[in-house]
Amino acid sequence: MKKLLFALLTVILFTQCSKAGNKESAKGETNAVAKSNVQHITRAEFLKNVFDYQKDSKEVNYLGSRPAVVDFYATWCGPCKQISPLLEQLAGEYNGKFVLYKIDTDKEQQLASELGIQALPTLVFFPMKGKPIMIQGFRPKEELKKIIDTQLLK
Repeated sequence: MKKLLFALLTVILFTQCSKAGNKESAKGETNAVAKSNVQHITRAEFLKNVFDYQKDSKEVNYLGSRPAVVDFYATWCGPCKQISPLLEQLAGEYNGKFVLYKIDTDKEQQLASELGIQALPTLVFFPMKGKPIMIQGFRPKEELKKIIDTQLLK
């Protein structure tokens, strides 16, 4: 009887562990897709890939090959920590339709200052054509998705 009980418990534990492993694997694949659409960039990369405001300070000319969301954040910022996973989820869900650039304002103080970033998080949505849209503070996922659908990818 003890052997049967031990065998049964072993099968149950093994099954539960393998199910958990499969969930992590699938989650890992989703995160890999999202991370390929998420790039931490510097001021120099911003000037090269997003907008070179030194060359053209009167009009915003987006330089990217697909729409972008630029997340200005700080590691100590509570609302930044809340919105970051939502943005990364959306980058994965939209599967390459836009790129998410993340800029740590503590590391890139000059860029934040030159762009007038005063509140965190600040998100700037760069559509392929038209003017960028800037929002400040935490926003729920549904609101971010609406902005992406109606403004960024229009």
